Amino acid sequence: MMKKSISFQLNKEMRTIDVSPNEGLLEMLRDRIGVKSPKCGCDRGDCGTCTVVIDGKTVRSCLVLAIEVDGSELTTLEGVMNQGQINPLQQMFLDKNVFQCGFCAPGMILSATELLEKHPHPTREQVQEGLAGNLCRCTGYTPIIDAVLEHGGCKGGCRE
Repeated sequence: MMKKSISFQLNKEMRTIDVSPNEGLLEMLRDRIGVKSPKCGCDRGDCGTCTVVIDGKTVRSCLVLAIEVDGSELTTLEGVMNQGQINPLQQMFLDKNVFQCGFCAPGMILSATELLEKHPHPTREQVQEGLAGNLCRCTGYTPIIDAVLEHGGCKGGCRE
């Protein structure tokens, strides 16, 4: 199968790679580039463990062909860190001990980051909607939602 060279920005670093027309973004990131935060959970876009940010919007990387990101800006969990240090939202998740296994953590954090950029002081309903599509098989959702609300300064929920 004929490969095509694509170029994109990954976590603020330019990358060029040859991809097959049917190669998935998730497999390219994990298997060929070595980015391990997006994970394969369902391979159908239902669970959110493969979430990445493309041009400022969260997407399920298992549903995207690698060739589609040519010219795009991609961010994974590794890219939201600040000079190798976790960011305040990640710290809040740690402080509140919201994860048990951590399998859903990258998708939850990226989705919460996108939500907080749109709604810095979200309501509980906005957090629930912003995290919809990210499945947590261990902790349930209350501690995760509470951590996002507290990070936004809204322990009981804000009104916008």
